[in-house]
Amino acid sequence: MGLPEFRNEPFTDFSTETGLSQMKAALAQVQRELGKKLPLVIGGERVTAFDKFYSRSPSNQDEVVAVLEKASAREVARAVEAAERAFQSWRLVHAEERAALLLRAADILRRRRYVAAAWQVYEVGKNWGEADADVAESVDHLEYFAREALRYARGQPMAPHPQEYTDYTYIPLGVVAVIPPWNFPLAIPMGMAVGAIAAGNTVVMKPSSDSPANAYVFSEVMEEAGLPPGVLNIVTGSGGEVGDTLVLHPRVRMIAFTGSKEVGIRLYQQAARVSEGQIWLKRVICEMGGKNAVIVDEEADLDEAVRAAVASGYGFQGQKCSAGSRLVVTAPVYRNVLDAFVEQVRALEVGPAAENYPAGPVINERARQSIMGYIDIGRQEGRLAAGGEPADGNGHYIQPTVFADVDPRARIAQEEIFGPVVAVIKARDFDDALAIANGTEYGLTGAVFTKNPAKIARARAEFHAGNLYINRKSSGALVGVHPFGGFNMSGTDAKVGGPDYLLYFLQPKVTSLKWR
Repeated sequence: MGLPEFRNEPFTDFSTETGLSQMKAALAQVQRELGKKLPLVIGGERVTAFDKFYSRSPSNQDEVVAVLEKASAREVARAVEAAERAFQSWRLVHAEERAALLLRAADILRRRRYVAAAWQVYEVGKNWGEADADVAESVDHLEYFAREALRYARGQPMAPHPQEYTDYTYIPLGVVAVIPPWNFPLAIPMGMAVGAIAAGNTVVMKPSSDSPANAYVFSEVMEEAGLPPGVLNIVTGSGGEVGDTLVLHPRVRMIAFTGSKEVGIRLYQQAARVSEGQIWLKRVICEMGGKNAVIVDEEADLDEAVRAAVASGYGFQGQKCSAGSRLVVTAPVYRNVLDAFVEQVRALEVGPAAENYPAGPVINERARQSIMGYIDIGRQEGRLAAGGEPADGNGHYIQPTVFADVDPRARIAQEEIFGPVVAVIKARDFDDALAIANGTEYGLTGAVFTKNPAKIARARAEFHAGNLYINRKSSGALVGVHPFGGFNMSGTDAKVGGPDYLLYFLQPKVTSLKWR
């Protein structure tokens, strides 16, 4: 008997007494644990390094979330060696056993979902709903890739031959370097690492220095589920010291990266270099940024479109590569849509994530300064219609900001800001709106609101984005439903949470047996 059909993990309803009380209890529990020391995890051992660094809450910059080890090249080399040793046995574990382990991990994470969400609230400033959705996606990765591991283990049927039997199978690659971002601090690391592990590889993960404590939520779940030592190694530290060393290591077979365009390009170049002792070309998943457009046409449900545009642009303070940071509206309804959009954005209250405000902090002071720099640019490129200033509080708070009447070629309409800033652009008509939507170097997500079937068909054919949504928001991809990845400078379009993803972590092998 096979596994039940995959279904997405339901989100928590925090309007219920159960959801509300359990989340409050989890927040209180995690608050008591803030400031704890977290070691490196290498070959199943807890390892300390010479230097330390701190993870701080973006909601309250005086609050230390965790104390981390700052690894050096020596610890990176040790982690790669541990992963390579573990690979020799893990690659031989049957897909059924790997799948069973992932399903156990999914059950463990379900039991810990409120605590896992609370770590995100404190460490990256997600409100309750955003944090809960991140944990649900993480459960989905475990469930989905357990099933995918079984599917790929069956191999592929080959054409018959009168004298030979041919077997087409998939085998793992080896040691995979996983370098995730901070904005989905559990779901993205788990998506990449679980994909690698499900396929039979071993992993050395370098978490973002802004969200390292969340990587330990993942590590503890996998360890409790029975993952052997060395299959998942956690090495914290700087991008230059840890990330570069890991990417360039000759025994690393593959790099899975999600982050900014600038870092992704440099990593892609580094991975192309063949180091001494390296006997393969490294495979790379490189998922980067977006400058996503939400198109609203005069034949749309305008109320629904405006609500979705606000959710797309300001969910988690716009700190999503899928964020709808450009709102492109056709001329006949431009003024009405802009006014309604601005009204809803102004109503977004800003405050600490633990208090579940709709708009929380941005991740750190460097991000706050960068975003405020773009807001200064925006004052010269458009009309400030909402926000534009820092918000009150002892965290990295910025008012949700809207710039109207923006030229499609303006910097705030072309460059990824990664914050609560949306550029509103008037299009002459639907043709012009499509041209504007396609007029950046990115191609990650997009949304189109119209009830006209011909325009929907045009968008499906011509809107150049890896994930295109019709009459719904541009963010919130679900595993198995909306496999996620983008075109152009948005990356390699690896489509995490989809049926092709494990192929990146596998290599096909053909064996032919002549029997007469």
